[in-house]
Amino acid sequence: MGFQFDALSLFGLVAVSASLLCYTMEKRSPWWTLGFVFANLAAAGYGFAQGAWPFGLIEVVWGGAAFWRWLGTRTPAPL
Repeated sequence: MGFQFDALSLFGLVAVSASLLCYTMEKRSPWWTLGFVFANLAAAGYGFAQGAWPFGLIEVVWGGAAFWRWLGTRTPAPL
């Protein structure tokens, strides 16, 4: 029995890899934090698509936490 790598698995690999990359780079720029948000949402989509809804749900929560963190990095415009 051989290992099969389908499009869904490739999508999941890319999403989780992007999440890891963005997480490690977060302190460099708020844009990495925003990237982390989208990578987590992509990983959640992968989890739901493959039927692992607990994984998908946790990734949505991680994405929400990262979005909240990203909002905190934004500075208000000067008056």
